[in-house]
This record gives sequence, C-alpha cells and structure tokens, in this order.
Amino acid sequence: MPTPPQPQPPLIGISTYQEEARWGVWALPAALLPAGYPRLVQRSGGLPAMLPPGAPETAAATVARLDGLVIAGGADVSPARYGAEPHPRTGPPALDRDAWELALIEAALAARVPLLGICRGLQLLNVALGGTLVQHLEGHVGPPGVFGRHEIAAVPGTLLSAALPEPVAVPTYHHQAVDRLGRGLVVSAYAEDGTIEALELPNAPALTLAVQWHPEAGDDTRVMEALVTAARGTTTAGV
Repeated sequence: MPTPPQPQPPLIGISTYQEEARWGVWALPAALLPAGYPRLVQRSGGLPAMLPPGAPETAAATVARLDGLVIAGGADVSPARYGAEPHPRTGPPALDRDAWELALIEAALAARVPLLGICRGLQLLNVALGGTLVQHLEGHVGPPGVFGRHEIAAVPGTLLSAALPEPVAVPTYHHQAVDRLGRGLVVSAYAEDGTIEALELPNAPALTLAVQWHPEAGDDTRVMEALVTAARGTTTAGV
C-alpha cells in the first residue's frame, strides 16, 4: 500500500524589522530578522515565513494564509498609540511596524489564529487591547547589544504555567514594560522585581500569549512549541 502523505508543518509568520543594512557591496533598505527567530520556529516543528512591514489593509489576507503568528521584538512602540507623551528615554518609533503589526494582531484575533508576542510583541498586544506602557525601567538589559538574564516565574493556573511550570532564567533586553493591562488580558509571569513578564488572553478562541523576554536568544523551545502545537490545530495544510 502507498505510504499516506505526512502532515505539513504549520506555517508560522514572523514580523520583521525594516532597516538600512549592509552586506557584501550593498547598502540598501532590507527586511531584517535575527536568525534566532526562524531557527526557533524550525526547532519547534514549524515552518517560518518572514512578514516585512506592509499596508495594514492587507493584514487580514496575510493572516488568512498563516497557521500561527509571531510578533517579534524591535523598537519602542510610539507613545501616541496609547495616548502618552514620549519619555526622554523612549527611542524613535518604527511607525510602519506599529501600523502593520497592530493590524496583524487585530487580524489574528479576529481570525482565531494562534499568536505569540515577543518583547515588543507583548507591548503591542497590550496596546492593541487598550493598555499602556511604562516607558523606561532599569535592570532588564545587558550592555548595548548583549542580552541580560534574569529569572521569571509563571503564574499558577495560566496557559504559560503549563509550558513553564518552574521558574526559569530567560534572555532579556527591554527598557519598557506593561503599565495598565489591556482588555481581557491577564498576567501570566513576573520577574523577581515585580515587572510583568508575560500576558495571555484566556478567553480568546486561539492561543494568545506574549512574553517580555527573548526565547529566540536561548535554548528553551517550550514557549514556541506551545504556539506551534496550537497552530497544528488550525492548519489547513494537506495531510
């Protein structure tokens, strides 16, 4: 008998930077993504696809082709998005990314596509649901361009606690954090200093989880595996 075809890996879209970059003899605008992101998706059983900033009105059509979505780290969210004046330590916003990724988040929630926010992605999820941000805090970065490391603990009974039942040390690089929670969100992890380190939307029809740290910079695949597992439940890939 012929061997039945195997299920295809779920397609996981990952939002990207859009920056001026140099390689070889070239210096051009580029869609950039640290290699840790697609590698983490691959190690977790998914198929990564880069999603550079585009027209927000195309976000729904983009998400409709995905089985899961990752909103990656990056620049500070524009304070105008949550009705605040810029703090002196707030960095220049990436306005194209803000518009694109907020549209992706809204589309994923509407289409019941599993969603994972990472660092900036957590902050954008909170802002998308009406929350606000602390624009500067100390102690959650290493030297410039180097990840720090600190321990986080998941809140018992949350979705995150099923993936990370024990306290873990995580790679971290952020100077902003959640202030007022967005609609329906619950805190699912804290740092030792009380900073919110993870959020989830427990009443969402698909996994909606965000972490303030950078799992793509470490060896622990469990958070991404939770997204890929949820995406397998929504995949339309042939079997």
